[in-house]
Amino acid sequence: MTKWNFYTTNEIKPEGWLRRQLEIQAESLAGNLDKVWRDVRDSAWIGGDAEGWERVPYWLDGFIPLAYLLEDEDKIARAKKYIDAILSYQKESGWICPCAEENIPTYDSWAVQLISKVLVVYYECSRDERIPDALYRVMKNYHELLSSGTISLFKWGKARWFEAFVAIDFLKKRYNEEWLSDLARILKDQGTDYPSLTDRWKRPLDKWTYETHIVNLAMMLKYEAVSHTHLGEEYIDSAEKLSEVLRTYNGTPVGLFTGDECLSGLSPIQGTELCAVAEQMYSYEHLFAATGDFKWAERLEVLAFNALPATISDDMWTHQYDQQSNQIACIRFPGKAIFGTNKREAHLFGLEPEYGCCTANFGQAWPKFALSAFMRSGDEVISVVPVPSSVKTDAYSVELKTNYPFENSFEYTVEAKEDFKLLVRIPSFAKDLKVNGNAAYGSMLLLPVKAGEKKIFNIEFTANPEFFNRPHNLASVRCGSLVFSLPIKYEKKMYEYERNGVERKFPYCDYEYIPKSDWNYAFSSLELKLNKKALSDIPFSSEHPPVTLTAKMKQIPWGLAERHENVCAKVPESRIPISDETAIELYPYGCAKLRMTEMPII
Repeated sequence: MTKWNFYTTNEIKPEGWLRRQLEIQAESLAGNLDKVWRDVRDSAWIGGDAEGWERVPYWLDGFIPLAYLLEDEDKIARAKKYIDAILSYQKESGWICPCAEENIPTYDSWAVQLISKVLVVYYECSRDERIPDALYRVMKNYHELLSSGTISLFKWGKARWFEAFVAIDFLKKRYNEEWLSDLARILKDQGTDYPSLTDRWKRPLDKWTYETHIVNLAMMLKYEAVSHTHLGEEYIDSAEKLSEVLRTYNGTPVGLFTGDECLSGLSPIQGTELCAVAEQMYSYEHLFAATGDFKWAERLEVLAFNALPATISDDMWTHQYDQQSNQIACIRFPGKAIFGTNKREAHLFGLEPEYGCCTANFGQAWPKFALSAFMRSGDEVISVVPVPSSVKTDAYSVELKTNYPFENSFEYTVEAKEDFKLLVRIPSFAKDLKVNGNAAYGSMLLLPVKAGEKKIFNIEFTANPEFFNRPHNLASVRCGSLVFSLPIKYEKKMYEYERNGVERKFPYCDYEYIPKSDWNYAFSSLELKLNKKALSDIPFSSEHPPVTLTAKMKQIPWGLAERHENVCAKVPESRIPISDETAIELYPYGCAKLRMTEMPII
């Protein structure tokens, strides 16, 4: 089991389409929440009177690496302003959250775990030497409160106990004091025991519980990866066992697990919360770093290239709370929502559909993905997910030029001042692998570089479009890590208003997406044709997708979900065609905001 380490933001940089994706994010909602959203702008964390729990830490967790990856001086200064304010309110005891001392026993300490993780992120980006001492005092105080019985884990802090291990790991490397190991044991002992809960995941109920909450479960997948060394435990790949249960009973075509807001089964009309996408990606990043197991990297890129862009508008000013595999409309439900425990507006694109946690949290996904493109261990550098990016240290530099996943050619330019080895992960679906024009084989390439050398490695492979089975005798289509959907044309209806003191106005208003084309199709042939197109200024453009598939299809009597007029039935009423065969262009799932992804083959 190889352990890999992350690069810092002054060593790794996004390039090409990945940098452009981060620039879009910087120009939109996640890059401007401190200007437009009261829960960040006026937060109690900085002395205001708005929310003083998870939302500012959530936002900073993505805003900080975004600012430093793009070397955006304005955003770096704004991040520092928030960190300065948070540190200024830290108590002599070490307590840092905006909560009166007498209320600490009833304050959910999930916020302590989250802000401790943010302080680590800030230090790794800024090297601000105030942070180690401030974080030491935060966690020492947390240990004292827990070990004395003044507080205990409950609700979110209990469900997310392992999130504190990012800070424990940081402090262990600097101080390695015994109380840190004791804190680790207390957290695990008081935290949720997820392996004992798997039976609850096999038969989802329309019932809200912490144990089936999709974001808790997405976070949970990394618990063993981040905690086992600090607990002195052997690593047994619990994540694979747990994710197998989730996948079998709640899986989606794009590697997610349904959860709207708690586990929702295998129906293609159930949803998945955006926070779960961001957190599942973060879990996979840590799982790969801890184990070097390629399955986590491949699952990571499937989420990043499909589930993430699908649930955020092209301009990234609006997002959904819940996305569906078969999503024929995003219109307010006139009555009860189709979702298990979410309400009427959860699938709209807006500022704060359903709850504001995703508004604050979705911004971490792209920057942390960019930080995971390359990792290192000793004199080895590994290209984890081959997206356009570069790494530069005192010993070497590596630059990768590519349009992957839209194309499958890669140019690595490497320069070495010291000997090192470049490792390139090859996806499991790759065919006809070549390096500098010569046939190659295997799931990993080892490319040694000697001190003083400059080399260029040209790598290419192919990926074949294919069908894969889904529950209910349905099928989906993929090519490489991209899943494809039947796109549904739509018009947007904009809503500007104020509710509970939160203003929605263009461009951060709410939108309904109203369908304007047919969606009741089935595949009528196994033939699939790949069409390569130009990559536009919006990498996952809903209007100009960079690649498509052509499939032959026929309309069928599909029908609507019972008691709903804007939701398709879980399965079609009939598989007998009602139209002639026609060729239809399928879009990448991430480009198709309204879509049919799970359809029958007739």
